[in-house]
Amino acid sequence: MSDMARVVRFDELGGPEVLKIEDWRLPAPGPGEVAVRVEAIGLNRAEALFRAGTYYYQPTLPGSRLGYEAAGSVTAVGPGVTEVAAGDPVLTGPGIEMSAQGVYADRIVLPATSVLRRPGGLDPVRGAAAWMTYSTAYGGLLETGGLRPGDHVLITAASSGVGLAAVQVAARIGAIPIAVTRSPGKAALLRANGAAEVIVDGPADVPETARKVTGGSGVALIFDPIGGPGLAALGTAAAENGTVVVYGWLGGAAMTLPLNWPLTVRGYANPQLSGTPDGRRRMWHFLDAGVRDGSLRPVVAEVFEGLERVGDAHRLMETNGHAGKIVVTV
Repeated sequence: MSDMARVVRFDELGGPEVLKIEDWRLPAPGPGEVAVRVEAIGLNRAEALFRAGTYYYQPTLPGSRLGYEAAGSVTAVGPGVTEVAAGDPVLTGPGIEMSAQGVYADRIVLPATSVLRRPGGLDPVRGAAAWMTYSTAYGGLLETGGLRPGDHVLITAASSGVGLAAVQVAARIGAIPIAVTRSPGKAALLRANGAAEVIVDGPADVPETARKVTGGSGVALIFDPIGGPGLAALGTAAAENGTVVVYGWLGGAAMTLPLNWPLTVRGYANPQLSGTPDGRRRMWHFLDAGVRDGSLRPVVAEVFEGLERVGDAHRLMETNGHAGKIVVTV
């Protein structure tokens, strides 16, 4: 087996054009490490921000790698690794520092804590679309937001990978998902994935519509990746003693606090949960059970074939015209 890998790297901040493929000497897995042959890569919004220098940490340049999420099979394990073995189908995600460990490659070596058995018999394409979306939805909605059966939950950016996962997760536990999208054309997809109601974010006032849907009481939980100055108005959709969980800052880092107290506003960062053995265990078992019973179904927007198409995949991601995850096969 060759000890060379093909790896996507970038030497400067910028658009998709800065991404390039290079040959990289792959080390053998050391103690506590796993070598993986990558079959598919799932794209996340975080990677476009990282490439552009607007993520919460900066890439190490030149020669930064990129990517959190991949699916493939184990080719070798280092001393002390017992969780997986050669030949096992796996996915990656938790605890990856992208500059040094990015998974945009045909072969990778990672700590065993960043490699998980692929849940529920998922194929590589759907496997690459599963971990970050469902672990974020599970951690944000259930563990942080305390969502319960019968609760109304308002999910913004609902046609994103995490948004669609959140709709499915909420529906799976018997909560009532209200999906918000800017595109009327995505309403049918959202309903097909479990949304009880769809609000098209445009001329309509989202909080007012959400209150009408809930009979005037407001929603128990708001799940939002946007934040920014619009958070103050969005928060008025919450019921008395409701909760807002913000898991991103697409609207800008400075957020305006909603004033319809009593209200709980929480920021959710997925690594806080996925970075612990117990957190990863709970996330994995929830995802595995949902995949097996058919209630959790990764939504793939488009598949690009070959590492050479990574730049094209990033261009599509930045149009915001897709619904679900973009995947690159290797």
